[in-house]
Amino acid sequence: MTSPVVAIAYHSGFGHTAVVAEAVRAGAEEAGATAHLIKVDEITEEQWELLDAADAIVFGSPTYMGTASGAFHVFAEASSKRWFTRAWQDKIAAGFTNSASKSGDKLHTLQYFQTLAAQQGMHWVNLGLLPGWNSTEGSENDLNRLGFFSGAAAQTNSDEGAEAVHKADIATAEHLGRRVTETARIVTAGRAAVAA
Repeated sequence: MTSPVVAIAYHSGFGHTAVVAEAVRAGAEEAGATAHLIKVDEITEEQWELLDAADAIVFGSPTYMGTASGAFHVFAEASSKRWFTRAWQDKIAAGFTNSASKSGDKLHTLQYFQTLAAQQGMHWVNLGLLPGWNSTEGSENDLNRLGFFSGAAAQTNSDEGAEAVHKADIATAEHLGRRVTETARIVTAGRAAVAA
């Protein structure tokens, strides 16, 4: 069985979201994927082709003013060329985001990614974790410490650098990378079985 190909299409304004993207990549590779990091504000034609060939695309962006960054929106609008040809139809999709506030309207960014994936005809993979840090037994070091279900959400103080991305948020993003890879493997094997 071939390894799933997972592409992580992301923007990072100050480096925090890049740390989360790296964690998604690490989790995907740990689960057996070939993973590619693609900075959407520097995307090349070759990288568009990598996205077209991938089994899964994970979208990532900081949450600015309640939605994905302007650079990510530019990428999303440019992906309309793929929409016309259905190039991403039936691929696996997932998403992650980071903001300075615990909530920071990150859910809206994840929902924006879900809508983008739906318009492209993709299949959304959620985080698949119960919320952490929501009882006296919990701690800020729990996986999914911020309690998001749609995707991986991270929080980093606005006055700290990328090195301050919380270890639990990194571990949660690694989990997302593994989950996307496992789902892509199942879907790819299922398609091969149906075609046989």
